[in-house]
Amino acid sequence: MARKVFYISDGTAITAEVFGHAVLSQFPMEFEAITIPFVETNAKAEAVKKQINDSFITTGERPLVFHSIVKPEIRDVIYSSEGLDYDFLNTFVAPLEQQLGVSAAPVLHRTHGKANHSYEARIDAINFAMENDDGQTLKHMDKADIILCGVSRCGKTPSSLYLSMQFGIKAANYPFTEDDMDNLKLPEALKRNKSKLFGLTIDPVRLQEIRQSRMENSRYSSLRQCRMEVKEVEMMFKKERIPYIDTTNHSVEEIATKILDMTGMERHMF
Repeated sequence: MARKVFYISDGTAITAEVFGHAVLSQFPMEFEAITIPFVETNAKAEAVKKQINDSFITTGERPLVFHSIVKPEIRDVIYSSEGLDYDFLNTFVAPLEQQLGVSAAPVLHRTHGKANHSYEARIDAINFAMENDDGQTLKHMDKADIILCGVSRCGKTPSSLYLSMQFGIKAANYPFTEDDMDNLKLPEALKRNKSKLFGLTIDPVRLQEIRQSRMENSRYSSLRQCRMEVKEVEMMFKKERIPYIDTTNHSVEEIATKILDMTGMERHMF
């Protein structure tokens, strides 16, 4: 039976999930995750406590409880449960108070809160990524922070959206299609913004698997077509000296981080 894990917060619970998942990924076993956001009242905290205690009674194992709760009174209710508590925020607050010489002033939802110009910049970046996805238009390439390019289904769209959502980067993306292969070259709008170009490539066999799920048994999804397109595009990357990475064995998060690392772009957390 998978070990029960609770991710709890008086906010979105994203912080607890990210930290908890990073820790638990080190262990070769299965976990059953339950995420409970916006535990903002004593009544909600008591309900969560009962859920944790019921899990203990049912399984005979104390569930793991990762939480990032600002309000002390809410936190104390969770502490009193039968769960094994891992408190991310307060593990670091006391030592930091001592080092910084400043008392913490917790504010609910500050971690993922709405922060004026930073929030607006993030929303603008997300809108930009959606409007400039998959070569829908080339009119706004001059305004892009980065332009991802590569064959169809190599990970351009999810990577663009992740860069915008997580880091507020205005990311456009452009696909090189089957029709481009006979005379593969950069469109003028991309050539003009060559310093912003970053290429994505992928193993042809993996590309075929992805395309098969979209257009089964078509020329578009044939292994021969996939091999030809990947080869032609990689040759163009080298010829034009466009930096690129292979996305085959990487998650969206890893792809985005590699792009930032290789380009030296400044990353902002929101």
